[in-house]
Amino acid sequence: MPEQPRKTLGKPSKSTPVNPANPVAPDFQAIEIKPDSLAFSLVGAAQAVAYVLEGTALPQALTRVFAQTNALPQARGAIQDIAYRTMRQVGRVDALLKAMTNKPPEPALLYGLLCCALTLLVGNEGEETAAYEEFVVVDQAVTAATSSPHMVFAKGMVNAVLRRYLREKDELLKLVMKQPAAAWNYPQWWVDQTKAAYPQDWQAVLKTGNHPPPLTLRVNRRAMNVPEYLQLLASQHIEARQIGPYAVKLAKPLPVLNIPGFEDGVVSVQDAAAQLAAPLLDVQDGMRVLDACAAPGGKTGHLLELAEIELLAIDTDPARIQRIHENLARLKLFATIKEGDASRLSWWDSQPYDRILADVPCTASGVVRRHPDSRWLRRKTDAAQLAALSARILDNLWRMLKPGGKMLMVTCSVWPLESETQAAAFAERHGALRLDAPGQLLPTMLTTSESNNEHDGLFYALFQKPMQN
Repeated sequence: MPEQPRKTLGKPSKSTPVNPANPVAPDFQAIEIKPDSLAFSLVGAAQAVAYVLEGTALPQALTRVFAQTNALPQARGAIQDIAYRTMRQVGRVDALLKAMTNKPPEPALLYGLLCCALTLLVGNEGEETAAYEEFVVVDQAVTAATSSPHMVFAKGMVNAVLRRYLREKDELLKLVMKQPAAAWNYPQWWVDQTKAAYPQDWQAVLKTGNHPPPLTLRVNRRAMNVPEYLQLLASQHIEARQIGPYAVKLAKPLPVLNIPGFEDGVVSVQDAAAQLAAPLLDVQDGMRVLDACAAPGGKTGHLLELAEIELLAIDTDPARIQRIHENLARLKLFATIKEGDASRLSWWDSQPYDRILADVPCTASGVVRRHPDSRWLRRKTDAAQLAALSARILDNLWRMLKPGGKMLMVTCSVWPLESETQAAAFAERHGALRLDAPGQLLPTMLTTSESNNEHDGLFYALFQKPMQN
């Protein structure tokens, strides 16, 4: 997958219809396969990987897989876990497949199965013990191949490739680790771009992106304070600690519906870096506030938790707008929500805002550990294209800001073209005053039990509009 194992590699994240004449979806009825088995989960994860190869983002790929199967919640969790593991290791396992086969395995579903099985055998970075026993992975991968008419012809190949890896893994890994895409699990251009942007920190940035993200919560101060919430967690034997003013990190991730207080709006899932946005805007009671590009509504909810404000949240995607409604309903908070393009004026009522939150479009390179498929779906040219769109959005929103008002620019990117370069150019175009803000936050992970420094890679620039003369 790192260079071009499929014609569609390198397309931006978007859903692409499957060609009915060349289906990748397995027929789960071809041979009976237990829905609670690893084989079942491998088939589902392989199908999700195959959809990503077509250009579909992993969350949408998994949604399609779940809709096509009768997977129980436990199986869905396993399918999702294997698929995400594979996207973090696909550079390495693709190189291993190339070393062990004469040509890329076809169809895409077979390629996906081998990638998923090899990922479980290779293991993920920072993992102390393997998720599954080696013999179980091999046995269940062969069973998975026999479960679908699209792969049954290759069950011998699956067995041979996986067993060869186990016999020769030290030599094979030594061979492929000479390739940057295999060593770092990123496309070559991504590695090169990170090196150029962060000569001192590039290795740490790349390594962090290959680890699963933490599960961080934002405590709703209207419902409970952080010490009270930590006591609630302790009473239910859930280990956690505070890593920000409102941020609590769980020692072990839990399904959101099992998180105490989540359904009642006491907490929301939000990364510690993302929780900086609302406080930086310094909203006060009675202010008129715009949250542009607001979906799914995490920062919207935080703004409303901090003050009694008149807030408008806009986004262009109706499906994602629904997420804003759902999040605010859970928090028992209210905002005006409408569909609107932040680069245009058609939705604006001509009344200026005291505060504007501009969470502008970007490559999401700072949250790649949450979206490990994005490194394979993005193109090197995407940053420039998205930066141009973001510039139009910032220019448009600036005219909606009151003199003396503040606008916060946020991106979840680590590429300077989308962050500092963008902010500096904007300030120069408009004579905007730059106030104190964190600037570029690189993604970090905990390296010691004493450290609280764990967050995604976000960029913040806070601007104030000069008072009219």
